[in-house]
Amino acid sequence: MSEISWTGQRSPARSMAGERSSANLADLLERILDKGIVIVGDIRVNLLDIELLTIKLRLLVASVDRAKEMGIDWWEHDPSLSSKARQDETARAQDADRELLEENRRLRERLAALEAGPPDAGTNAGTGGAGRPEQRKERRS
Repeated sequence: MSEISWTGQRSPARSMAGERSSANLADLLERILDKGIVIVGDIRVNLLDIELLTIKLRLLVASVDRAKEMGIDWWEHDPSLSSKARQDETARAQDADRELLEENRRLRERLAALEAGPPDAGTNAGTGGAGRPEQRKERRS
């Protein structure tokens, strides 16, 4: 990975050690992104042998393709990171709103039917003989 100028010759400003370290760094970064690396650490805060706080840190460094191969794709489902996830979330919210409006409409119709009373006030059909509360009070006396 040596630097070659547009004339086809090596840049004299770069030393051999500089070329070697940049090549090693690039190779190291390529290998890390290709294979992935996991860094794990725990932080514990104790006071008089009583554990007050535990923080578990897990860091994975890998390329997006490698992460997908491992089954990690949370960024595709996070609305703050993915426009597709944002659209999906909006569609779900609209569906939920439609369902709530439909349920509200059905409940209003049911309430209106209950307030209107039975279709024939002389019979107690459909109420199990109980009738409206006013009718129940009259039967008791």
